[in-house]
Amino acid sequence: MSSWHSGILYVSYEVMGWFAFFCWSISFYPQVILNFQRKSVVGLNFDFAVINLIKQVAYLIYNVSMYFSSVVQKQYADKYGEKEMNPVATNDVAFSAHTVLISAFTVFQIVIYERGSQKISKIAYGIMIVVLLAETVSFFIALPKHHWFWLISIFNDIQVSLTIIKYVPQAVMNFQRKSTDGWSIGFSLLDFSGGIANFGQMVFQSIDQASWKNLYGNIGKLLVALVSVFFDIIFMFQHYLLYPAKKSRSETSTESRRRKSLDQPLTENALTENV
Repeated sequence: MSSWHSGILYVSYEVMGWFAFFCWSISFYPQVILNFQRKSVVGLNFDFAVINLIKQVAYLIYNVSMYFSSVVQKQYADKYGEKEMNPVATNDVAFSAHTVLISAFTVFQIVIYERGSQKISKIAYGIMIVVLLAETVSFFIALPKHHWFWLISIFNDIQVSLTIIKYVPQAVMNFQRKSTDGWSIGFSLLDFSGGIANFGQMVFQSIDQASWKNLYGNIGKLLVALVSVFFDIIFMFQHYLLYPAKKSRSETSTESRRRKSLDQPLTENALTENV
């Protein structure tokens, strides 16, 4: 495949890619730490966690296949041109592998920690069944003629669809509860930064190659970045503007205790004086 023309753009591409890897990878830890500290997953939407795991597995399959398989790379070049670069970077593979592990651990926390009345919805179970059937049918369609790039493109499309779907339950849950308690805003802040960096990485590659084919050649990566940024803005809006109730209650409680501690000595002195 094609090589880089500009050393500066290449360095910028690598910096943006690994910055995205750092932000997106670290973004999962605030929620994991919050669950551990509370010994509870109440407030974390289970549909989000489970769908996210399935999504990350599909994305890992796409990235690993596109990055390591010469057959898949040849089929990509046949479709988009011999001079086009591989749209999957090293940081994409590293991110996918790490994210599958941390997402699986989050689901494990759901199993072992206090859940309250929360449970996985029937809709989420239905989505999992549909995804599994779609992947199985696609595999057997691709198998006879070894259309592997087409197959992993299906996996890429699936992970994009799940990216859109996975955020919705948490956003709706926050709206219904009128609270973001139990949801780590740290995830959204880091996820937002990773999405911006991921998009920037693709732009640098496109500028260097004077071609935008890597954008629609890896439409999954592009849409994941844009969808993540969109929903992260919603979560930040909910947390900081719509439902800052937790902070308000905490401040109110602290102020109330402070006033009582100040008033108590005055009351005792007044009683002493009256006696």
